[in-house]
Amino acid sequence: MTSFASRPILSPLHLRLAVVGAGAAGLVAARELRREGHGVVVFERGNSVGGTWVYTPAVESDPLGLDPARNIVHSSLYHSLRTNLPRESMGFLDYPFVPRGGGDARRFPGHEEVLRYLENFAEEFGLLELIRFGTEVERVEREVDGKRWIVKSGEMGNNGDKKREVYDGVVVCNGHFTEPRIAEISGIEAWPGKQMHSHNYREPEPFLDQVVIIIGSSASAVDISRDVAQFAKEVHIASRSTTGTIPSKVPSYENMWFHSRIERAEAGGSVVFCDGSLVYADVIMHCTGYKYHFPFLETNGVLTVDDNCVGPLYKHVFLPQLAPFLSFIGIPWKVIPFPLLELQSKWVAGILSGRIELPSEEEMIKDVKADYDKVEMKGWPKRYTHNVSDFQFEYDDWLAEQCGLPPVEDWRKEMYVATSENRAAKPETYRNEWDDDHLVELAYNFFEKLV
Repeated sequence: MTSFASRPILSPLHLRLAVVGAGAAGLVAARELRREGHGVVVFERGNSVGGTWVYTPAVESDPLGLDPARNIVHSSLYHSLRTNLPRESMGFLDYPFVPRGGGDARRFPGHEEVLRYLENFAEEFGLLELIRFGTEVERVEREVDGKRWIVKSGEMGNNGDKKREVYDGVVVCNGHFTEPRIAEISGIEAWPGKQMHSHNYREPEPFLDQVVIIIGSSASAVDISRDVAQFAKEVHIASRSTTGTIPSKVPSYENMWFHSRIERAEAGGSVVFCDGSLVYADVIMHCTGYKYHFPFLETNGVLTVDDNCVGPLYKHVFLPQLAPFLSFIGIPWKVIPFPLLELQSKWVAGILSGRIELPSEEEMIKDVKADYDKVEMKGWPKRYTHNVSDFQFEYDDWLAEQCGLPPVEDWRKEMYVATSENRAAKPETYRNEWDDDHLVELAYNFFEKLV
């Protein structure tokens, strides 16, 4: 397959920009910024590209991930993880995620294949030369005059000299799958069992003959519960979204049950659910998501994170008061991530070049408030502010329009819906059985035109 790289865009402004992180967001941001003619330096604390897609068997010293002094592991991958979206819909818009020689050719591949795709992307677009590996960003703050940004960084494991550099702008792409959110459980302090977060789950064998409670109903909870059930004595899934008669057996499993949320834990080792059932458990695993975390970023109170609402962010990207020279890529969740990351990056790059205009600060603040009002009217908690699942394609198409691009392809949108419906109907087999081959054909016809 030939390169999909395009010529740099001639733009009136050529800035020196720092990108924090070399995961999928950081890579596509770096590509789009350089396409606009900007100078780009990418800071990556790891030794390779890929971010959350880099698997490691290592886990943190605190299995709950709450101790600030713990040895932090940035990967949250479990060994058995396969994508829950088909590869055709996952890829960047101009760089299809198609099988390449020697890899995992499955339609829903394992995490190794996604990492290989990102590595190929970085190599094909010449991004490796922009990245400082093994370098941690320790502080980002504005100069005294407020015109530019100071970035302080240092080599991982080196407490010696720190580098202080000045950039015209900073694009934050540090991901949000490292700082765990933990469910609040009454009486948990006296409960004698083991607690952990899914961030520190890797393989199921350590749970042999144990009784395990999984809290959550997200993709990780679904996958991990099935993984653990192969070895555990019992698996009990606690979720506030569980409906129907509870507790109830999970279809196709003799040792797994659905429950309502946990009411309390007791010193004797039991865990009581709101449905009235009681289980003596060895392990409680929190599959309860993550917190947005920017420990390096100093904005003098302009940026806030309140119950996982990062704000105030115009269109989930810009702080109105600091726009456009501080931006965030990859904040929205419950989306097809790579196309969204690409469109956000194109938008940011064009704005920094002066080709695309932002509204006034007052207009952006008004728009943010309108978004907050919508969340409140729906009765959602603040932590759902960046859940754009109900309108992700409307958001993608808005970004595309700002960039002068056509809307996201219809087949990609239809494939997402078809996959969601198939996953709900066949949660155990949707990765291997599907009914949207006509959309797959449309996708590959589209890919052929990109070559």
